[in-house]
Amino acid sequence: MSKVLSAPKSASLFRHKEDRWPVFIILMLTLLDFVLYFTVDSPLFLSVFYLLMILPKASICAWNHHHQHVFTFRNNVLNRILEFAYALHTGVTTHLWRLHHVLGHHLNFLDQQKDESRWKRKSGQQMGPLEYTLNVALTAYPRGYVVGKRFPRQLKTFLLYAAITFAFVALLVWYRPLPGLMLFALPMVTSLLLTAFVTYGHHAGLDSENEFKASYNNLSPAFNRFTGNLGYHTAHHHKQGVHWSRLPELHDSIADKIPDNLYRKSWVTRVILGG
Repeated sequence: MSKVLSAPKSASLFRHKEDRWPVFIILMLTLLDFVLYFTVDSPLFLSVFYLLMILPKASICAWNHHHQHVFTFRNNVLNRILEFAYALHTGVTTHLWRLHHVLGHHLNFLDQQKDESRWKRKSGQQMGPLEYTLNVALTAYPRGYVVGKRFPRQLKTFLLYAAITFAFVALLVWYRPLPGLMLFALPMVTSLLLTAFVTYGHHAGLDSENEFKASYNNLSPAFNRFTGNLGYHTAHHHKQGVHWSRLPELHDSIADKIPDNLYRKSWVTRVILGG
């Protein structure tokens, strides 16, 4: 187990070398967005590009999530820059998921009265996917703020960078309305909604006080390649501070505790990835 939890020692700017390629690809996509913003005016092209990028940007949401659990860089300035790029793709600004998800959902996912991503209504009935998606997406910022009241330093950073991000996106839309809307503002909304929709399949319907019986797992290699092993969800909740690259090892160490019925493929795996 010590091998699973240990972090590699390196003089690199990256805490974990496995983050290099994902970060490079995501920053190149960010650069592409800005190139198109300044050079393209065609409504048709921008609309097609927006549609084609829905799933890639949804994948970026998973990497943003991983970053909030284990910061990518050793340098905080570089982390803030990366988070700004993530926010432009995902609609989730600096420290929002750290408050809402890391310091909220992960501590409360076994209690549907407290869970920031709760899948139960106040009546105790299970929400449907659409209701859950709208509920979690529309309350993400307010619930993150509420959690932040217990963590003033985290809250201050969250509020500062949320203000900077939204002001910057507003400026982009003001300066070039159509590219600003199609390349930044609209994808941010879409990604936040899709993130909420996908998380419905992580826990919905699993009413248990046992952490090993409260998450669904997706072991599809294709799904985990695009999401950074997010399919090893029980392991992720068991030790949320473990880097994404080590989740398969951690999963193997606890697999005997996970019931067989908690392995299934997501709709993304079945319909999009075909595996």
